[in-house]
Amino acid sequence: MTEGIKSNVQKLKAQKNAIILAHYYQRPEVQDIADVVGDSYYLSKVAKDCSQDIIVFCGVKFMAESAKILSPDKRVLLPAIDAGCPMAEMADAESVKAMRDKHPESKVVCYINSTAEVKAVSDVCCTSSNALKIIMGMDEEEIIFLPDKNLGNYMQKKLPHKKIILWDGFCITHKKVMPREITTAKELHPGIKVLAHPECEEEVLDLADFIGSTGEIINFATVNDNEKYLIVTEQGVLHELQKKNPGKKFYTPYGSMTCINMKKTRLEDVYDSLVNMRHEITIETEIRDRAYKALMNMHILGR
Repeated sequence: MTEGIKSNVQKLKAQKNAIILAHYYQRPEVQDIADVVGDSYYLSKVAKDCSQDIIVFCGVKFMAESAKILSPDKRVLLPAIDAGCPMAEMADAESVKAMRDKHPESKVVCYINSTAEVKAVSDVCCTSSNALKIIMGMDEEEIIFLPDKNLGNYMQKKLPHKKIILWDGFCITHKKVMPREITTAKELHPGIKVLAHPECEEEVLDLADFIGSTGEIINFATVNDNEKYLIVTEQGVLHELQKKNPGKKFYTPYGSMTCINMKKTRLEDVYDSLVNMRHEITIETEIRDRAYKALMNMHILGR
């Protein structure tokens, strides 16, 4: 049955001039059927530059919204329309405006894990892979960073000459990881390298050998010659890691780290979305135009 769905999706994709994009956190079978698999920054770049008429985004809502913002003339489909991001919902446009009023000399740097409305009241977006470069390249000494306080705090430690005003948001998947899980893994597997995403709590990051985005974690493990790695991010990334590194061993804290929203997309949803053009993303023109500037500033400053 799975092979039949895959075959039908491939046919539909060709007929409708569609491209399928999938985040590293998606189910393995969804990653396998995608034309492009990547982290948030890379997928946003592909969405901006691709020539296809239809983008099927296998991810969560803020990712599909970003694709629509960057490519307004394309039809963007989100196969699992209820795949949201709790972190993104922790910030709203009115609260961001109020924060700006309190800090009029600041610029707002908005993590891509945010709603279109929040992007629209921000100056520039960023991802975990380019946040450091973007903030370093800004003239302002005071930065409002939202919604992820852990990534913002990590940037503050890297850039002590800047004043970074943190939002009280977080990723519910990364927040669950406790320092004792890292120390236990090190005791069980002597010599293991700990690779962590900056959305983790500071106490966890302090125990890591490497901190980076999903794409950066994959690259590190691929070029490094260690045999064992503790991967402290959503377990979907293990699929790509194991494909690239069949001779290495990968573990996650307590055996798994799962984002339930990233796992909502099934092959059946991809097929249904394509065949019926279901769950199309729409954004009000005024919001899209303002959010577009913030996303384009990311691509300009993040080069």
